[in-house]
Amino acid sequence: QVQLVESGGGLVQPGGSLSLSCAASGFTLDYYAIGWFRQAPGKEREGVGCISGISSSEWYPDSVKGRFTISRDNAKNTVYLQMDNLKSEDTAVYYCATTEGSCRSLWVDYDYWGQGTQVTVSS
Repeated sequence: QVQLVESGGGLVQPGGSLSLSCAASGFTLDYYAIGWFRQAPGKEREGVGCISGISSSEWYPDSVKGRFTISRDNAKNTVYLQMDNLKSEDTAVYYCATTEGSCRSLWVDYDYWGQGTQVTVSS
């Protein structure tokens, strides 16, 4: 059974930091890309980062570059999304998703998804 479970969401003040976790089970994370996406009500789902399974190369959109960082702990089969200098516009449900090999540009190309974790940035 392939399963992804996000955790770490919550309420944080603007300018604060938050770290999200994506724990994988049922497969070895090393060979898979993990993408992070977010979606707010009425908004399209957008990618906020991805780390490839082979080279561990990373991708981030301009909206979060310099603020979000993806890392992986293969021993724990877990990928993290470190979010710094958070803004109110970062408020959304955050999801992790996986696809074999390299990162893909479209969210529909990812095979398995977690349940999501809410991130709220507010003072």
